[in-house]
Amino acid sequence: MPTYQTLLFDLDGTLTDPKPGITRSVQYALEHMGIDEPDLERLIPFIGPPLTESFEHYYGFGSSKARKAIHFYREYFASTGLYENAVYPGIPELLAGLQQQGLLLIIATSKPTTFAQQILEYFQLEHYFTLIVGSNLDNTRTSKTEIIAHILNEYPHRSKQTTVMVGDRKHDIIGAQNNQIDSIAVCYGYGSQAELERANATHFVQTVNDLSQLLQG
Repeated sequence: MPTYQTLLFDLDGTLTDPKPGITRSVQYALEHMGIDEPDLERLIPFIGPPLTESFEHYYGFGSSKARKAIHFYREYFASTGLYENAVYPGIPELLAGLQQQGLLLIIATSKPTTFAQQILEYFQLEHYFTLIVGSNLDNTRTSKTEIIAHILNEYPHRSKQTTVMVGDRKHDIIGAQNNQIDSIAVCYGYGSQAELERANATHFVQTVNDLSQLLQG
């Protein structure tokens, strides 16, 4: 296995458990779109993928309707949902250890960059990361392929062979493959084992401790 020097981390489902905040934000958006969805468990698939994709796929919204739903989603998320979140146990220790080894740590998330920054600051994790890259508020650069490509362009002299994407959904794995870098699928997040296996990740880990052992040796 290569010794990875550049580590790209997804945020939701990889570093933090955002389930309450995201599902309630989606519920709020649907309510304002005239849809009553009392079961938050049904909204779990919204964790990870770009919101436009999810509103279109799960509720049949067209692009303009999806944009309107995202406006309502952010209305709740920016004031409340952002903080209805929790860091997975062991993550701060993992990040500290990787930073002490001199590795380059970067956030690669489909969440808007500004929200990712606020979450990392709130949980006092931002100082571990040299760069935080997410989507734009105008709903551009939402795919993991685009986000990872942007990061790689920022560091043209760093080897792709020693760069890896760590994430919990197929979008993370596919984005890594499309940019010719390795991937680590974390199975403690919101992607099923079957989803991650179909995406054909380079490595699979079941726990934060497993991730630590893989990255730190």
